[in-house]
Amino acid sequence: MQGLPSDSLPADPCPPDMPEPWRLVLAAQLAAGERVLGWLRTDLDSHLRYGDGLVVLTDRRWLACGADAQASRSWPLRPDLEARLQDHAGVGSLELADGHARLSRWRYTLERQPEAQRLAAAWQALREPAPSGTAHDAPDAGPAPAAPRASSLFRLWRFARPYGRQLAAGLVLTLAATAASLVPPYLTMPLMDDVLIPFQNGVPIDYHLVTLYLGGLLASSVLAWGLGWARSAILAWVSERIGADLRTATYQHLQQLSLQYFGGKRTGDLIARIGSESDRICLFLSLHLLDFATDVLMIAMTAAVLLTIDPLLALATLAPLPLILWMIHWVRDRLRHGFEKADRVWSEITNVLADTIPGIRVVKAFAQERREVARFREANDRNLAINDRVNALWSLFTPTVTLLTELGLLVVWIFGIWLVSRGSITVGVLTAFLAYISRFYVRLDSMSRIVSTTQRAAAGAKRIFDILDHVSSVPEPAKPHRAEHIEGRIELSHVSFRYGSRTVIHDLSLDIAPGEMVGLVGHSGSGKSTLVNLICRFYDVSGGAIRLDGTDIRRYATADYRRRIGLVLQEPFLFYGTVAENIAYGRPDASHAEIVAAARAAHAHEFILRLPHGYDSLVGERGQALSGGERQRISIARALLIDPPILILDEATSSVDTTTENEIQKALDNLVRGRTTISIAHRLSTLREADRLVVMDRGRIVEIGRHEELLARDGAYARLHRAQQQDQSPADPPWGEADDDTDEALDES
Repeated sequence: MQGLPSDSLPADPCPPDMPEPWRLVLAAQLAAGERVLGWLRTDLDSHLRYGDGLVVLTDRRWLACGADAQASRSWPLRPDLEARLQDHAGVGSLELADGHARLSRWRYTLERQPEAQRLAAAWQALREPAPSGTAHDAPDAGPAPAAPRASSLFRLWRFARPYGRQLAAGLVLTLAATAASLVPPYLTMPLMDDVLIPFQNGVPIDYHLVTLYLGGLLASSVLAWGLGWARSAILAWVSERIGADLRTATYQHLQQLSLQYFGGKRTGDLIARIGSESDRICLFLSLHLLDFATDVLMIAMTAAVLLTIDPLLALATLAPLPLILWMIHWVRDRLRHGFEKADRVWSEITNVLADTIPGIRVVKAFAQERREVARFREANDRNLAINDRVNALWSLFTPTVTLLTELGLLVVWIFGIWLVSRGSITVGVLTAFLAYISRFYVRLDSMSRIVSTTQRAAAGAKRIFDILDHVSSVPEPAKPHRAEHIEGRIELSHVSFRYGSRTVIHDLSLDIAPGEMVGLVGHSGSGKSTLVNLICRFYDVSGGAIRLDGTDIRRYATADYRRRIGLVLQEPFLFYGTVAENIAYGRPDASHAEIVAAARAAHAHEFILRLPHGYDSLVGERGQALSGGERQRISIARALLIDPPILILDEATSSVDTTTENEIQKALDNLVRGRTTISIAHRLSTLREADRLVVMDRGRIVEIGRHEELLARDGAYARLHRAQQQDQSPADPPWGEADDDTDEALDES
């Protein structure tokens, strides 16, 4: 069993971001010197009743205890221990086992999933430390085992390559500007030795010589200024374009990823990566990298000049340099872990904002303002704690480097005075040395400070490349088949699908004829929406195949295939913009007449005309300016406008009143005409006109037939129909009995 990397930031035995009540409980359980690596607050007991508990991984053992610190149990770490995470039907479990049997199992709701993922990552890092440079992409916003390396910044070269000429020009200008800035100290030697010291000894001043030297000082200063301005302008122009290209490439790649990737990510985290992280990289490229290059050139060229003037004094001057470089390396290895943690915590703050601001109506409706403020304050306090630890390290490092540079300057004075007293060097040489060494140590101090910004930029680059390196689980075919003249025949052949550790669809086969309307019915969780997602190719099947007109849908280009499908969701999503722009979202080039025709067919034209600006009225963010039924009819008009051969309706009328449902149903009648239609509905009355009803249960088809046929069979559909007639909850399956054994029910896949 190996430990965590030794260069990690020192950790408090009870981490500061653990809630205070549990910190007190845990403090009483930990032995001296024992360090916490990860934890999980469980909120379910073995009977799936709510109850609080804590599972902790330390550098010595697994520890489990209750809120009162009673009945605690522990298992020492040993090589044969295994920890496994599973989830089923919204309930997660953490299982600890050895080579012979299960030692214990803890239950939690998926609200605790981020903590569980972080605990699993800590366990993996403890058992098998990740190789240097290895990227891990966990399905949540938890910490990845790999620490950001400055080498992540070198991967930005793919974005810098198109601007190679400008970068080369900037490098030449940097070299020239640095060389020009080294001229003034060199001219101080003849000014001291040939003008000022002879003048003190009674020799008249040669004003022609003075004018020449002062003119050289002025010319070199003006030249350094001009070259520096040109260099900064060129490199700032390049860095802004690199940052813009990086943002565009990341967003473009994000759009190509499957829904499976987004299912494990938080909106705020992705926004932070594309926004603030790319801005941080752009700032580093435009300012700090330029300063770093200038510092390196200045240090190298100054050292060369000092060695040329007097090698012995130069060696004395450079004596503190190895110690400073070692300190920079030592601090860099510790800062990179701190900045990575700080970035993840900052994403948590963004996540709270991304959750709360769009859902502000729900927050206010349930009077949960204080709760949301507490959530924000908790994330903000974690951010503060991590930044305090990083700043404590950095605040010690910076004065230490300054002290070493001052000691180096003192060495120059002592050794230089001694050499002057012996006549080995002149006062002018010592004066030039002092001027050069001042610039040398200033640049060295500046370079050491850039370590902080470099590690921040490296952490940001790593988080962006975590997105760019992710391969979509819905890949594009190498030679796509053209989706032309689609009839609409859909064949599902022995389709299976696993989501994580759960098998959601089991060996399902179904043929849908062109123009046929098929209704999918079943209780919540039976696999209806998953089946629709597979047909839309939001996910790829784990087994079997789905064919459109005899061609496997995986052979079509994804965008080309999805253009042939019209999708109307239970909760229609409208973008901020006008009504016309939302209707024409699938066909941005549609004419106004076509938009109006689609709206008329969707029974939306009349209410649109009643809006203040008609089709040019803004619908607000997510369509909040419209009612649910109005949003739904605009989404139907959006589907009508693209004229798809295949139509999928996912609970299109479930969340509206009866009058609005009748209006939407009229619009749907226009929409389904002549198209292959798959409709999901809990209200069985809306599917009476379907050509066939497919009854699903636990990812399998249990019955197929028309409404009257299925009622006559008195099977699963008939029981579901009677349950609705009696006002029973359709969320509880009317067929099949509940499993009394909780473990068997949850373990079943």
